[in-house]
Amino acid sequence: MRDKMRDPALCKQLMERITPLAYELATRFGRPMRIMEVCGTHTMAIARTGLKHLLSESLELRSGPGCPVCVTDRRDIDHSIALAATGQNLVVATFGDMLRVPGSESSLEKERAKGAKVEIFYSPMDAVNYASEHPQNEVVFIGVGFETTTPAIALSVAGAKERGLANYSVLSIHKTVPQVLRQLLDDRDLNLDGLLLPGHVCTVTGYQALSFVSAEYRMPSVVAGFEPAELLGGIYLLLKQIKDGRAETLNGYPDLVRENGNVKAQALVREYFYPVDAAWRGFGTIPQSGLALRPSYAGYDAAVRFPVDVPETDIIEDCACGDVLKGKVTPKECLLFATACTPVSPVGPCMVSSEGACAAHYIYQL
Repeated sequence: MRDKMRDPALCKQLMERITPLAYELATRFGRPMRIMEVCGTHTMAIARTGLKHLLSESLELRSGPGCPVCVTDRRDIDHSIALAATGQNLVVATFGDMLRVPGSESSLEKERAKGAKVEIFYSPMDAVNYASEHPQNEVVFIGVGFETTTPAIALSVAGAKERGLANYSVLSIHKTVPQVLRQLLDDRDLNLDGLLLPGHVCTVTGYQALSFVSAEYRMPSVVAGFEPAELLGGIYLLLKQIKDGRAETLNGYPDLVRENGNVKAQALVREYFYPVDAAWRGFGTIPQSGLALRPSYAGYDAAVRFPVDVPETDIIEDCACGDVLKGKVTPKECLLFATACTPVSPVGPCMVSSEGACAAHYIYQL
């Protein structure tokens, strides 16, 4: 099935449907249709496959707040860095994308160069195993991500508890997608015509969890996969809705996404986490959009176990990362893009993350 979704003939057929439809709508409305791909993985897939170039004449694709590293507030980055800088026997465990994200004055990469213990893991359970093998160290996993990664973090806490590990904890800076979408759609200055909804998130939440996008905001939306034909199919379904004057939330990723999602994963997250207000880069504090470990698991909560002083952060002048995440500007409209801010010397996380819009534009010369 995956091979079919990469089939050039199928992609060509979809392009032959999309191109005249997009032109018809652009002529009718006097401007290109503006579609936002919410997911950072969509952003990279669209750039890597050349779809952005192919669709650019009558269709404007904007990136949204679907890169979890990118939307992590700088104060949370500083919190992670402060933990690493404590020294002694504390090890900060993290996904690779977090290593080079700049905080106010440093990064995890710079702290590691100074001698701090910072380890990269591909799975939270790998960090649990590391804690088991290094009982002399306190291992703090930086819990970053949306609904897709939170169940794995919950399982890591469950695994540490089952194994009786007292030296494993999590700094939870997880975020949830529905709340940021509401804040995004409340901003009428964006003039969006449709949303490509995140396929990975919806495998956990189900597409029903995001149906408010069409039901309440009258915004056409489609859950899309990540192969070229799946992306094109999602865009075509959006354009058809716009043409017909409809607003529905459609499932364009039926191989993996169901209406109600993965109920076991949802139950696991509810057992270990509860909603809290959270700060988002570019959006400020969004009520009930973050997840904290429940008090009954305080022994695994790094924020409780290892209190550190985190200084107030200043806004980075001229960095447009916040507006890029809102879809208000493209990366190339940022004054720092490809000059002061490059993948070698990033100023903002959108240039660091493998799901960042600025990184996609830089790498694929969009």
